[in-house]
Amino acid sequence: MESYQKKGIVLRKLILTYLIWRMAVLPGFAQTAQNPIIYADVPDVSMIRVGDTYYASSTTMHLSPGLPIMKSKDLVNWRIVSYAYSTLDDGDALNLSNGANAYGRGSWASSLRYHNGTFYVSTFSGTTNKTYIYSTKNIETGQWKVKSFTPALHDHSLFFDDDGKAYMVYGSGKIMLAELNEDLSGVNPDKKPQILIGNASAVAGPNIGLPAEGSQLFKVNGKYYLFNISWPKGGMRTVLIHRADQLTGPYEGHVGLQDKGVAQGGLINTPNGIWYAYLFRDFGAVGRVPYLVPVKWTDGWPELGIDHKAPDTLDLPVSKGLIPGIVSSDEFGRKNGEPALPLVWQWNHNPDDRLWSFKKRPGYLRLITGRTDSTLLSARNTLTQRTIGPECSATTLIDVSNMKDGDFAGLALLQQRYGFVGVKSDHGSRQIVMINAQTGAAAEAASIPLKQTTIYLKASCDFTNRTDKAHFFYSLDGQKWEPIGTPLQMAYTIPHFMGYRFGLFNYASRQTGGYVDFDFFHISNTQ
Repeated sequence: MESYQKKGIVLRKLILTYLIWRMAVLPGFAQTAQNPIIYADVPDVSMIRVGDTYYASSTTMHLSPGLPIMKSKDLVNWRIVSYAYSTLDDGDALNLSNGANAYGRGSWASSLRYHNGTFYVSTFSGTTNKTYIYSTKNIETGQWKVKSFTPALHDHSLFFDDDGKAYMVYGSGKIMLAELNEDLSGVNPDKKPQILIGNASAVAGPNIGLPAEGSQLFKVNGKYYLFNISWPKGGMRTVLIHRADQLTGPYEGHVGLQDKGVAQGGLINTPNGIWYAYLFRDFGAVGRVPYLVPVKWTDGWPELGIDHKAPDTLDLPVSKGLIPGIVSSDEFGRKNGEPALPLVWQWNHNPDDRLWSFKKRPGYLRLITGRTDSTLLSARNTLTQRTIGPECSATTLIDVSNMKDGDFAGLALLQQRYGFVGVKSDHGSRQIVMINAQTGAAAEAASIPLKQTTIYLKASCDFTNRTDKAHFFYSLDGQKWEPIGTPLQMAYTIPHFMGYRFGLFNYASRQTGGYVDFDFFHISNTQ
């Protein structure tokens, strides 16, 4: 009997070893990628492959630095490697000054290209009414040069044809084609823009809510393929595909995909010839999340999806997680020669660089007030990172000993309907407060006297199945956490047009010159 038991133990070990090996090395066996590829707000993706390396750009609108560039070797695991600009432009709206703001505007959908050894990424802005084209020889470490011109060409696709000429395809509903100057400094004044497709939405039916936009143009095997997004009334975001033998048309089109609202993007292929469509999906308060959809070619058309559906899993490597490539913790220690801000950070609008520092108190982020504001949304120099799904949390430790009367500082979840936990300095006393603005108006949901000069703060998010709930906490010692205030029902709102972001902030409501020091920022993929 003992011999049989030993043999059974050995057999079970062999089976377990085999299963572990199979999960580790065989594609498609518990090691497949999952959609969304990036469970965070990374909308309007434009993607290229150079050799065996993929690069992608995305929209971050009113944030600075802006127009992020991401890198991947497998289409699944991405990290931010650069930004095309530190600030898009100057002006009250972009500076969050004199009552103006660029929420939901700033710069929108970009177009990333590689041509003759140079990387190009272009975007446009309804805030400035300009089109911007950035270029660099080294997409990861090089300096970006910029050329800008009017007008803003809506949702354009930058395209270099085989004859070396550069074009932009743009528009909404009526899709236009403009030839650019040879130096990309503007639209060629000798070549009038022409109508490419008079009503690109027509292939989606007669009852259209959002006309065709989000153009991305590709040339594959001598044919031109134009991707757009449309939104039929009562329906969902829909992929439209048109093709032509000549750049100028005529174009024929059809619906490329209509499933889960996954849409807007284009085509990418692997070095061994496997094709995908990169798209995004509205996913509630976390934002617009990237999806990959398999593509096969039939009769010269790209067929998107598995049985015309966007699959939940993909035969690609498993994700290693979004930390630290897309978001990351930060101890705020900076060595000589290191950039002041790791690439995961972006300011809410253009920052005032006089009023933040890592040098005034080494190992800390100092935020100094320089003007008075009445609300978090009007406050300058809020430093942000994305939230991530399905769950996440962030913690920080803040020294509030140098706040002035009327100051507010803390940890926020930033969107139009924001919430935060922080400290309020009020007539000689300090209170730990939780502010809840889920109704659209900020309300103080809790206030607790604070008798010490340091306080730990925490915000947690649950995006599972679009629960979109946030909770806030504080701790006096970093060990025991106490809930504070009311749950925040997060909501993706069009005025801000962005998924929720963690934000570190300090603003004055009565007098300027106060400051706070943040010791660290820790982010986790759990609540």
